[in-house]
Amino acid sequence: MKAFANINQFEPGTRMKSWLFTIMRNTHYSRIKAYVREAPNAEECASSRPTVNAEQEWSVRSKEVRDAIDRLPIEQSEVLVLVAILGVSYEEAAKTCNCPTGTIKSRLNRARRNILDILGELSTASIVESTGTFISPKFELDA
Repeated sequence: MKAFANINQFEPGTRMKSWLFTIMRNTHYSRIKAYVREAPNAEECASSRPTVNAEQEWSVRSKEVRDAIDRLPIEQSEVLVLVAILGVSYEEAAKTCNCPTGTIKSRLNRARRNILDILGELSTASIVESTGTFISPKFELDA
């Protein structure tokens, strides 16, 4: 509608598609600015709050796991992040770390064991119960 209303401003010899795209982009930016400016108390709006509040214990436990990863030797934490958190294959991790695949598997196993020792856990079962986090072959951390 804006293009039809302002067709007299179109310069012949230029690309119509570019002109229309510029109108569309500027309209989008204007709407975003208006929304931000006119949103009353957006930070206090009930619809913007999470439906379920995060449990403090889970948050503390996740921080403990992150701190435990930081305390690992660099070789183990690197492999743990690559394979268990980012989901990189053993082969890709071996290429990245410039070592054999067997070394990656060994480092990952030691990293898991060391994480449990640092956290004072006997097995992964107690971590699962308290945080919903499971140190498995994919070692997924809910951040």
